[in-house]
Amino acid sequence: MKDIYFEKEYAQLYETIEQGQCEEYIFTHALGTIHSLFIKREIPIKLDGHVFYDLVTPYGYGGPHVVEGKKEEIPKLVKAFWDDFGEYCRENSVVSELVRFHPILKNHLDFAACYDLVFKRSTIQTRLESIDDPILTEYSPSCRRDIRHGLKNGVEYHILLHPTELTEFKKLYYSTMKRNAAETVYYFDDAYFQNCIERFTEQLVVVEVTYHGNIIGMSLNFFNDDYIHVHLTGTCQEYHHLAPAYILQYALALWGKQQGKKLIHHGGGRTSRADDTLYLFKKKFGRHDELEYYTGQKIWDRSTYERLEQAAHLTNDRDRFPAYRSRQSHVSTK
Repeated sequence: MKDIYFEKEYAQLYETIEQGQCEEYIFTHALGTIHSLFIKREIPIKLDGHVFYDLVTPYGYGGPHVVEGKKEEIPKLVKAFWDDFGEYCRENSVVSELVRFHPILKNHLDFAACYDLVFKRSTIQTRLESIDDPILTEYSPSCRRDIRHGLKNGVEYHILLHPTELTEFKKLYYSTMKRNAAETVYYFDDAYFQNCIERFTEQLVVVEVTYHGNIIGMSLNFFNDDYIHVHLTGTCQEYHHLAPAYILQYALALWGKQQGKKLIHHGGGRTSRADDTLYLFKKKFGRHDELEYYTGQKIWDRSTYERLEQAAHLTNDRDRFPAYRSRQSHVSTK
């Protein structure tokens, strides 16, 4: 499957944020091909002066996936890949690996024997394929009512395909992040947005919602031949009674259906809780067939991992992975 999350240029967008280097691992075998894309990060704790590394999937989803191979041969292909990739990790002083598997691709199923799988949360999709009216089928009644209310009162929407600048979007996005007291990791800088434009303009679609000529909502979305990924969204709080956040998704669904896309993936909530407010908001756009998001954890060097835990002076947050990167730890860099 061709998807932006498996493109090296996409991963490179997050090298600065993750403080690491993007690497692409392509395993070719008589049984088929497996592709893996990750960011290799230097661990900020040295042991006896030695530098160690860990691997992480870039922001979003991805992980190793079978590019080519017969279904009945996939277990053997994965085993061969795993042996080969394990050698890479040993040679490159890789201590641990965190994979964010792709909910649509469900690639965690092929690699269940390789990683410790952790179910993180359900994610929401708006199905478009083989559905005559996705708005009626997928959207909640209250969501449809709010959309009608906004449109009836003069709200308009516009699709901006292949944008060449994101000035207005950034204003809305930053104000929304500030209002929601978002973590600093979500404050993408100007260089990030410029790189999105320069590298992925052919895979970008912006939705703009206006009221009496004023922009009150915008969303930045990635798309490929089959899927649309909702990426970032911003709205004006003073116009929330006109449902700009709902009309953004409505316009995107209409465009996606017209373009023959299979689905829109909205992601999940901030937590796995059934009452997570972000999850409940997204659920209004996809009442059926949720997708499951799994992470995969692998400790490649157990003894070094345990020494790093000790050096990090961990307090009470060993549930995080890798534990030595816990925010609650006091890191020693001797």
